[in-house]
Amino acid sequence: MSQTAGGLNPSAGSEELAPLRVKWGWIVALGIVYLIAGIMALGSVVMATVVSVFFVGIMMIVAGAGEVIGAFQVKSWGKFALWVLLGLLYIVAGIVTLQNPILAAAVLTFVLGAALVASGIVKIVLAFSVNREQSWIWVVLSGVVTLILGLMILARWPVSSIYILGIFLGVDLVVAGLGWISLGLGLKRVKA
Repeated sequence: MSQTAGGLNPSAGSEELAPLRVKWGWIVALGIVYLIAGIMALGSVVMATVVSVFFVGIMMIVAGAGEVIGAFQVKSWGKFALWVLLGLLYIVAGIVTLQNPILAAAVLTFVLGAALVASGIVKIVLAFSVNREQSWIWVVLSGVVTLILGLMILARWPVSSIYILGIFLGVDLVVAGLGWISLGLGLKRVKA
């Protein structure tokens, strides 16, 4: 049985997509919400950066609390103290993040820039180790773009930390919104 790129069997598409087709309007509406949020984020990248850092801080506190609770569930395990310590470190890091979001944004931006540089270098190295008949140039191009983005972030760091996370959030929301809108409109056009 053949599958399309999206993973759906064309002959079974009507049955599989029927529940989505009925709600195509809601999917488009979700896309519009994402798109508006993304445009707002891009309109105020500093605020979007602060909001994303606050979200990271809150998630760190939640994860830390989960670690501590998890540790107490297996109290008899020999590594109980380390597990509790890990949870407490997450909680402290989350609190510090919430208390000083600009510092947290600077740290996160530096880590992001360094990770992009490392990822770009690894992609380039991997591309040159692949057989040249396998579209290796696209992997090189991807690595070069990733490397340049990382270097651009690091070259302007710590100033870039004020806006980079907001830009990434805004672009992600816009692309996701366009994706949902496209999916919803596509579902509307497909005949049952």
